[in-house]
Amino acid sequence: MRVVFMGTPSFAVAVLRRLVADRWEVVAAYTQPDKPKNRGMKLIPTPVKEFAVTENIPVYQPESCRDEAALAQLRALEPDVIVVAAYGKMLPQALLDIPRIAIINVHSSLLPQYRGAAPINWAVLNGDEETGVTVQYMAAELDAGDILLTKRTAIDPGEDAGQLYDRLAALGGEAASEALALLERGEAPRTPQVYGPQYQYAAMLSREMSPLDWAKPAQTLVNQVRGLIPWPCATTDVAGTRWKVFRAHVGGPSEKSPGTILSADKGGIAVACGDGKALVITELQADGGRRMTAAEYLRGHPIQVS
Repeated sequence: MRVVFMGTPSFAVAVLRRLVADRWEVVAAYTQPDKPKNRGMKLIPTPVKEFAVTENIPVYQPESCRDEAALAQLRALEPDVIVVAAYGKMLPQALLDIPRIAIINVHSSLLPQYRGAAPINWAVLNGDEETGVTVQYMAAELDAGDILLTKRTAIDPGEDAGQLYDRLAALGGEAASEALALLERGEAPRTPQVYGPQYQYAAMLSREMSPLDWAKPAQTLVNQVRGLIPWPCATTDVAGTRWKVFRAHVGGPSEKSPGTILSADKGGIAVACGDGKALVITELQADGGRRMTAAEYLRGHPIQVS
């Protein structure tokens, strides 16, 4: 069965790696064009391109998937199935119609919950206890196609979005390989999605989401810290210095007003929250500094406790 893969970041690499390991016939990898980075503006290949080259998989990087030449190129590959994982571009109906059997997408949530750009982050931001990956048949509407299969996993209370990203990427590879086996045998099911108000759209993240509001409950702030890693990160200002906060947990009770610094020692920096509990910051990065533990920071920057 001839498989064309479409993806761009490290999440997609994990999926492609599993397809290669399971010996599916991946005849091409499509990924976004190389982009200039750093001071020299050198063109940097995408993670998928880097991996595909090491596996001698032909790589295609069209500027637009709506271009007729790009569509003709894809048709010439005669794919039976196209597997998409975090490609990063909307795909036109003309492309969806190309594969002989199906075009499927690996989405990092339990659809129809968290359609959209940042499903992993929103699952953590909302304090969900479970998430997973969904393999869906692609449709013109974003993340709205029929479901082929899902795989579930618990979210550890201390896990951040970056760590969950890596786990779901591996789970996505497993799901994609299983989906191909079902399609090859003609046994792949189709379950229509029923979208309703009980489901949340996973909108793109922004820097406006970063500032910690000490009037909120401590656990909500912990989830904010976990959910905004690796970008844009939760932030707060202490004594005129802006911090990115990377690790925090709920501390003991407090009768102080929200935002009051309760303690600052080797155990962390405890700040009063709106629910009468403390948030204990244990890892941070001050503007212009490096990421470090709170204890390391305090050795050079003592903080006055209220």
